[in-house]
Amino acid sequence: MHNIDRDFCWSVRLKRLLIVEDNREIAGILFDYFESMGMEIDYADNGELGLKLASEHTFDIILLDLMLPRLSGLSICNKLRESGNNTPILMLTALDGREDILQGFEHGADDYLTKPFDLDILEARMHALIRRSNAEFVSQKLSYGDVSIDQKTRQAYRQGRFLALNPTTYTILELLLKKAPEVLTKEEIAFQLWQENDANNDVLRSHIYQLRTQLDKPFKHPVLVTVPKVGFRLEQTP
Repeated sequence: MHNIDRDFCWSVRLKRLLIVEDNREIAGILFDYFESMGMEIDYADNGELGLKLASEHTFDIILLDLMLPRLSGLSICNKLRESGNNTPILMLTALDGREDILQGFEHGADDYLTKPFDLDILEARMHALIRRSNAEFVSQKLSYGDVSIDQKTRQAYRQGRFLALNPTTYTILELLLKKAPEVLTKEEIAFQLWQENDANNDVLRSHIYQLRTQLDKPFKHPVLVTVPKVGFRLEQTP
């Protein structure tokens, strides 16, 4: 039985869910669990249909299996991010190897859960993604040097150039801007992203890599600086 506060929290933040999962038993469990909360759910049992639905409709979050027929979950992630679709994606995977998980993040996923998983843990992870993706912000811009974000639209820019960030990398950049020029610790990032005090270094490193790909790679001078064993900070360009 879900308490009133929990149901209300979901009702105001999550309306529509896409499940892309070829295992009908798992999909059925997910469908029953979230439909009971009043969510509108779309379902695809293969990658091609999953990509079509994700591209043509608006969802609050996507639960995405990585091992799918016709088109892999990694390909779906990659194609969605390349098209500018920033819908939060939570990977559901039976592959729990370090490289498999990091590969998912590198293709644009925001979080992952290995099978078999606990439904309460899945719900909590989804809740965290929605909270940082769809939270209400005041209309305010933050900037440091030639980097800026609009907290209302959740859009980021450097030298006026739009940065295609997913919800997780946007959140990290926002935290960096709020702390600049001071150091943002790994523990601060872990708490904001996952409500945990200890950072998973491999996962965090993957998110930082994605952020650098947008924030530094296209430009002459990098602005995202690693502070060994501590965290990261922004610096102004010469």
